[in-house]
Amino acid sequence: MSTTQTTAPAGSAQTNWLLLLLRLRTFVALILVLVFFSLAAPNFLSMGNAVIVSKHVALNAFLAIGMTFVIITGGIDLSVGSIVGLCAMVAGWLVLYGINPGLGWSVQFNTFEIALIVMGVGIFVGLINGLLITRLNVAPFIATLGTLYVARGAALLSSEGRTFPNLGGSAEYGSASFPLIGTGSFLGVPLPILILVGVALAASYIAYRTPLGRHIYAVGGNERGAALSGVKVNRVKLFVYMFSGFCAALVGLIIASQLQAAHPATGETFELNAIAAAVLGGTSMSGGRGRVGGTIIGAFVIGILSDGLVMMGVSSFWQTVIKGVVIIAAVVIDQAQSRLQARVALAQEAAAGK
Repeated sequence: MSTTQTTAPAGSAQTNWLLLLLRLRTFVALILVLVFFSLAAPNFLSMGNAVIVSKHVALNAFLAIGMTFVIITGGIDLSVGSIVGLCAMVAGWLVLYGINPGLGWSVQFNTFEIALIVMGVGIFVGLINGLLITRLNVAPFIATLGTLYVARGAALLSSEGRTFPNLGGSAEYGSASFPLIGTGSFLGVPLPILILVGVALAASYIAYRTPLGRHIYAVGGNERGAALSGVKVNRVKLFVYMFSGFCAALVGLIIASQLQAAHPATGETFELNAIAAAVLGGTSMSGGRGRVGGTIIGAFVIGILSDGLVMMGVSSFWQTVIKGVVIIAAVVIDQAQSRLQARVALAQEAAAGK
């Protein structure tokens, strides 16, 4: 009787540690930026600054969560920043004027109704994106790029490029509480943060606990295979773009409420921060992989990086350069993780076949 001893492949421990480090890269990046700015910027970790940073992070996190679902399916949504601007202008118009068809009467709305209409506008633009992609077979990049220009143009046309000021609402029409959407708090926690928690929990539940979530990942992993297995691919894509539009509408609503003003340029370049947060959080640009929790951590990294650079007095031009480097680095690291995972899987298959 003979015995055979098996030994672990050389470097397997190092490979596993490297793979673990790559998977935790977003959390590691968050710790590094926190430590750096706490040392480089006075009062960075003060309670007041933490609240300000959290509000900024929340806006990016809303967009990044919607973007995560889109990217998981293998798509991209470049229109979210313009949807933010359009929805902010819609909110401003409804607060100031309501709906006035020019027939001697008008319809005014309370805060809840304004919020519903604004979110409906965002979902509708997302639906248009989805229909362009699923029905007309337009590439997601081109479809959402076109919608970016249309939505931004509509925002500009709504006021001829001017700002809607003094959005304090009217007690007579029930819209006096409009500013509370962005500035209110509950038990000391800003309302936008509480809304973000609700959206994040709902998105996590959809992604990990429902058939729709499994279908989203299936479409991104192998769209052809998902279709052959009975997944309604077009419906899944419609949902993710509508959800992305909904998240963008929330951001437009919150910004108009916080500033009590709406400007058609609101949301410019927001899509870049959203993509950066999603990719930094581990969402694969090739589709099929991504987590809501990782995206939120990625949003914190981007938000802390932006606010920390401002506190250090770094030029806005250099801030743009640094964000671009972060996006490139995140994609490069994601590709490295994918290659390493493939190597580990092949090694395991080879070992199992012996």
